[in-house]
Parts: sequence; structure tokens; C-alpha cells
Amino acid sequence: MARSEFDNSQAARTRAARWSGRRSLAAVPLSLALVGPFLAVVGGLLVLLLAASPVLGQSAKGQMAAYIDQNATDYGQLAQDIWDLAEVGYMEHESSEMLQTALRDEGFEIASGVAGMPTGFVASWGGGGPVVGILAEFDALPGINQSRSPERDPIPGKIAGHACGHHLFGAGSVAAAIAVKHWLEASGQQGTIRLYGTPAEEGGAGKVYMVRAGLIDDVDVMLHWHAGSSNNASATSSLANKSAMFRFYGQSSHAAGAPWRGRSALDGVEAMNDMVNMLREHALPASRIHYVITSGGSAPNVVPDFAEVYYYVRHPDSEEARALFDRVVKTAEGAAIGTETRMEFEVIHGIYALLPNEALARAMHANLTEVGGVEYNEEERRFAEMIQSTFEGDIPPIQSAREIEPFYVQEVGSGGSTDVGDVSWVVPTAGLNTATWVPGTSAHSWQAVAAGGTDIGTKGMINAAKVLAYTAHDLFTQPGLVEAVQQEFAERRGPDYEYEPLLGDRDPPLDYRASVVGGNR
Repeated sequence: MARSEFDNSQAARTRAARWSGRRSLAAVPLSLALVGPFLAVVGGLLVLLLAASPVLGQSAKGQMAAYIDQNATDYGQLAQDIWDLAEVGYMEHESSEMLQTALRDEGFEIASGVAGMPTGFVASWGGGGPVVGILAEFDALPGINQSRSPERDPIPGKIAGHACGHHLFGAGSVAAAIAVKHWLEASGQQGTIRLYGTPAEEGGAGKVYMVRAGLIDDVDVMLHWHAGSSNNASATSSLANKSAMFRFYGQSSHAAGAPWRGRSALDGVEAMNDMVNMLREHALPASRIHYVITSGGSAPNVVPDFAEVYYYVRHPDSEEARALFDRVVKTAEGAAIGTETRMEFEVIHGIYALLPNEALARAMHANLTEVGGVEYNEEERRFAEMIQSTFEGDIPPIQSAREIEPFYVQEVGSGGSTDVGDVSWVVPTAGLNTATWVPGTSAHSWQAVAAGGTDIGTKGMINAAKVLAYTAHDLFTQPGLVEAVQQEFAERRGPDYEYEPLLGDRDPPLDYRASVVGGNR
């Protein structure tokens, strides 16, 4: 992709209007709308008859798959428009509006700006129970960008990129919700499908504020998915994570002429980092602590009177993550005393480890197996080969993109963190990954940005939309499944559990990415 494909902001603003002006995605509702009125009535009756029989489930799923396939180009373009925008957490105004427009055009009721988040929204259709929720994300990562080329090609002037595939996450979840809506409407099946537009997953914990506000309290089951380099719907956990900005304030002076008059805020940051690095030896093995200095002064000959460091503290157990974070705070307090500076910290986010649900995950795995993996054409294969030529170490075969990984249960989390964790402790939750990236691709890499901007990403997204729609269908039509899922949820959580957010009572940090877009903290 040429670098000129990076649109300026004015061009990007036309996207929401373009979506609103497109033919309605309801133009082919379950492949019945293009036939005459008589055939539409007959088709609707057929759906009702099929719904009365066990075989029927597959027929209804086939109708949802047909709808998603027939509109794959539109949903793919929606995802790519969001890829172009690459808006960071709590600033995803155009991305959020495009997703809302697609849902509004299909008759969903939209609540915008929920839980104190201007880009958060909830879209609902239907009535009564069960209530099945689907999560959608759409924020990009700062500090990394790439064109759609399989060779390293950053786009000048672009401050962020979709290195975690949230453009696909958002558009794919919308596609699934609308497909389910069409089936509910045509079949007369009772129930509510609800999509949660959740901003700022990357460090902003948007879902936590929705949970805290009670927006998911009436949901029976929640579904989600994520971009990946393989296809998997196992019952897994993640790492709990608590983060904060630690800010040190000192006294400026000339670094050569009168250094004794100064008190270096950067010394405070470095002393804290030294103590945290010694603390690692005495933390539990599964703990993870990482930091980046976000401000350290501007000139070597000026003793900096302000410095800031951004910390993540993780552990598979949420309470252990909380306790370890408190120990990190003590190192900051000690560093301030030792350097005669002043320290304050701001909790940016706190998120729980995922609570697995095997019953729900097995249902989702069965649907993923039915949908299958991603098949490359020759052009996509050549792209994948070029991407893999940039990898080191063991590289999975390209054909693994079409394979479904075996199901497993992972009780103890590892790897990354997600604010879906908090959702999973309030509502039974399960998710999947599909091969939206070339096998072997790491999340948060330029290779993920590149593949997510191509048909490889769209193909994986379309598969995920089908799996979400199929699983929602199972939940609407199989009360026993919902009962089993909720029973397991209650057993895993325990009878006396009370949810308490790790981030406390703070408001959403709407400016936590301000420095990325030129703001000052």
C-alpha cells in the first residue's frame, strides 16, 4: 500500500456519512429480502417451521452465515475505515460513530456516551430473555504504525496503528449482532441481542466502567472475540493488571552551574525503577512488572523538576496483583524521600483476570469447528510468506491458518491482560481468536497492523462473526445450555463473591492518551 493511502482527518470524517448513505445491510436479510412479498412470507414461515425441529438449528445458522457472507464486503470496508483512522483510547469518536450508524440503520436502540465515556455505547434489539451480549472494541495502539505492505513501511505522520486488531473486533461483532437480529426478527424467537461498544481496551479499561455502572447486570451470557494468528476457542484465563502514572516533582537549576540547588525529579523516577527491579526477586514467579518513562526532562543542562513513569503490575490472581501494586507504590514513596522530591500517582486502570467458563467455551469451540479456519488465495499466500520472512525462531506453517486448535482448559492466566476480565466476573463470558494475522505474528507488531489491513484480516473477522452468531443462536434456542453456563459461573465465582473494581472509584481517564495526540499532562 502506498503511503498516500493514509487519509487526512477531513477525509476520514466522511466515513460515517458514507456508512449512513450506503444501502442498508438489511437489504439482504437472511437472503429473503430480494424476493417478492409472497416468497418472503413463505420463507418466513419456513424459518418458523424449521425452528421447531432440532435440525433447524443448522438451517438457521446457515441463514445467518449467508447474510454475513453476502455483506462481507461492507463489513470489511467498515473495518478498513476504522483501520485508516487508528484512533486511540477514549478518542475513537469517528470509529465509534461508524459502528453506531451501522447498528442504528438496522433498528437497534442506541445509548451513547455511557458510563462517562463519550465513545462508549450500548446497542439493543429485541425484548425479553435471554439477553445475549456481544462485546466490540475499536481503539488503536499509539507508537506503532504500518502501511498494508508486507515489508516494514511506517506511515509518516500517523501516530497509532491497529496492532491488536480492534478495528476487526468492532466490525466483526457488529456483523454478528445484526445477523442475529435478522434471525430473531424472521423466526419470532424471543430474546434480546445487545452489543457493547467498549472504548479504550488498551490501558483505559473501558469495560470496567460499564460493569461498575451496572450496564451488564441483566445480561445472561456475554460473548467476545479477538484478532489472532490462529483459531482457538478454549476456556482460558489471563493476567490481572493494575497500572498507574507515577509523577515526581523536584526543583530545577543549572545542572553545571548550581546543581546543589536542584532536586531532580528524574532521580526520583530512576530510584523508583531501581527499587522495583530489586523487588522482582521477591515477587511471585508468575508476576510481571513493566514500565516506560514517559517524561524525563528536556535538556541535559537543566535539572528536571518533573518526571513521570508509567507502570503495569500483573499477576494471574487479581488480589495478588493488587498487593504487588501496593508494594510498587512503596518503592515510589521511598524514592521520593531519598531524592527529596514529591511524588503522586494516578491509577490509570485495574482489570481482573478472565474467569473461564468451560460449558460456554465448548459450545463456542463446536461452532468454530463448524465454521472452519482461514483459506488463503495465491496472493494472500505470497503476502504471508513475505511477512513470515521477517520472523525469527520457530515459525508455524502458513496452512495452520485454516486449522482449528484443540480445545483445552487453562485455569491460571498467562500472557496478556484484558478488561473483558471484569465482565467475566459479573456475567458468564467466553471468547475466541481467529487467524486474522499471518501464523506466527505477535500482537502489537507492525506485521499485525499490515495483515489486519488486508483481506487476510477480513476473512478471519468474517469467521469470527459467524461463530459469535452461531453461539448466540445456541443460547437463544437451548435453555439447558444457558442453565449449565450459569451454574458453572456460580460455582467458579463462589457464593459470597462481591465485585470490587481494582481501579476504585476513579472516573474514566479520558485524557490518558492526550500526550500521544499532542496534549500536555
